[in-house]
Amino acid sequence: MTFAHEVRAQHVRYEGPIFTVLTDEVTMPGGGTAHRDMITHVGAVGVAAVDDAGRIVLVRQYRHPLRRRMWELPAGLRDVDGEDLAVAAGRELVEETDHRAGRWDLLLDLHTSPGFSNETIRLFLARDVSPVPAAERHERHDEEADMDVAWFPLDEAVAMVLRGEVTNGPAVAGILAAARAYESGFADLRPADAPGPS
Repeated sequence: MTFAHEVRAQHVRYEGPIFTVLTDEVTMPGGGTAHRDMITHVGAVGVAAVDDAGRIVLVRQYRHPLRRRMWELPAGLRDVDGEDLAVAAGRELVEETDHRAGRWDLLLDLHTSPGFSNETIRLFLARDVSPVPAAERHERHDEEADMDVAWFPLDEAVAMVLRGEVTNGPAVAGILAAARAYESGFADLRPADAPGPS
């Protein structure tokens, strides 16, 4: 008996430090097999940092595949072995915005492009935000060297999404979820260490 979606063979097309490109031969429900190209990815974390005034911090940086700069949430790869995901998110917040947070909750888990990639990003809601002292700030390099950092009222950030000014998927989801969480008084958030999606 043949089971649907069983991987019969796998061919590595490219292998790099962040992602690997594969072609799988997969059994199909109607019989036979099909080839499916996919990307396996190390994963990422992101931060929706909201201050006491109901503002969210966004960063604008250059994204080479699109050849332009985009407004996004502070975010980064899960590329440190064994690092707690909330700790990784806190590190990214410090490095990209010169701010740290005293409270962390889980906001969302996202599969960014499940049609061709297994990439997941865990988005945290950060509160009790304060600036990092100037002497302790991270020196930014590469695309981050000319990164813009700005605080927006949540209503304005939502409007930016709806006007098409924010199109980065995790940023869109994080902004909308953070605005909903803020409106509900942060009542329905999961703890930062909640289990991930199965």
